[in-house]
Amino acid sequence: MKQIIIFTLLFSSICYSQTSSSSEKASFKVKGVCEMCEDRIEKGTVKLKGVKYADWDILSNNISLIYNSKKINLDKIHRHISMLGHSTDKYKAPEKIYNALPECCKYETNSIH
Repeated sequence: MKQIIIFTLLFSSICYSQTSSSSEKASFKVKGVCEMCEDRIEKGTVKLKGVKYADWDILSNNISLIYNSKKINLDKIHRHISMLGHSTDKYKAPEKIYNALPECCKYETNSIH
């Protein structure tokens, strides 16, 4: 019985130290206007290795992230989102990619902000 308790305590402390030490939170602006934008931004960002959570808010244009700073940095996340066609605080979406977005997603002309 002692061995089970010791093993459980040891296992839980190892798991806790691995998950909490490199997780970071961040938030920044990402341009977009509709639910299709939201879907593209969130799904595209979560697919990145090291990004654990992404939630983009249509009204504020803010994305909230939880990511593993040992696997990815914020600069790479910004760059990846811009390559999805959505400009961020750091990177402007390439014109060719932006122009390929559906009409409802074109934030330069459809923006209500």
